[in-house]
Amino acid sequence: MKRIPDALLMAMAAVLLGLIAGALLMLAIGSNPFEGYYYLFRGGLMNMQRVGNTIALSTTLILTGLSVAFAFRTGLFNIGAAGQMLIGGLCATTVGLLVPLPRPILLVVMVLAAMLGGALWGSVPGLLKAKFNVHEVVATIMMNWIAYWVVYYFVPAYLKGQFLETESRVLPAASSLRTPWLTDLFNGAYLNMGLFIAIAMIIIIRFLLNRTTFGYELKAVGSNRDAALFAGIQVNRSIILSMVIAGGLAGLAGASFYTGYSANIQIGVLPIQGFDGIAVALLGANNPLGVLGAALFFGLLHAGKGFMNAMTGIPPEISDTIIATIIYFTATSLLIGRALDYVVRRKKKGGK
Repeated sequence: MKRIPDALLMAMAAVLLGLIAGALLMLAIGSNPFEGYYYLFRGGLMNMQRVGNTIALSTTLILTGLSVAFAFRTGLFNIGAAGQMLIGGLCATTVGLLVPLPRPILLVVMVLAAMLGGALWGSVPGLLKAKFNVHEVVATIMMNWIAYWVVYYFVPAYLKGQFLETESRVLPAASSLRTPWLTDLFNGAYLNMGLFIAIAMIIIIRFLLNRTTFGYELKAVGSNRDAALFAGIQVNRSIILSMVIAGGLAGLAGASFYTGYSANIQIGVLPIQGFDGIAVALLGANNPLGVLGAALFFGLLHAGKGFMNAMTGIPPEISDTIIATIIYFTATSLLIGRALDYVVRRKKKGGK
């Protein structure tokens, strides 16, 4: 019988503790937690349309989670997935609205534009980290707000909608990642071809990290930068490429969300999915398959919270609190695991 991996056990424990914490909060406000959870999960799974919307929400989280997880695996903390996603969505929307091409070619160009836009946005913190040792957390946060203001001024100037300056024109059907057969299959859900992009990225990133020399080099840099440099690995190159790939993944999330789940792009909104990607990566233990499971779970919580509120009056913020609690317990379990490993190593050294 195979032993359950420690990372999976920690994730399951964090989810269980998060759900218990959510139940206590429901009790504290005078609500029935069993009823609350029943409608929370039913809200995302009660029919084909809701299942489709749950998967659609999860699709964006898969891509932003992969972005954060990939950077984590290479020793970098990418808090810039929100900005990279926003720029990716802007690039895809701009191409969809302004470039006249046949639909199959147009969709490919839109997706590539989103990926390149996100990659470009991720390359700046990578270059700053590699060349000037600027911490990627600071650089990516600043790039988030630069992306915010770029969209804020670009959309009204070049993509303004017919009635509102706060959002772009609605994408025509030919420029949307939604496809009739998928929409009809899930009874009008927002599910779109971004799902297939996300699945492809899970396979590619898993193969890249586990089956290629390049992936080994990236993980070596993440584990011990000095040892990797001594071994002849080009550390600066690895840092830049890691952030480029992470940015490209977040850019694809922008294409999936703004040209698939949504039909236009709004100003004044920094997409929360970029920050939720951090939670997905943590719960998924920075593993592509773990990211898939965590994204589906968080997508279910997001999809069902409105239904829970409508049926029971329990505030939808309870769902967000559950996610935050799960993140807390996940991070705590990682710290406890590292502390125990340190104690074991010290004891082994002392015994010699």
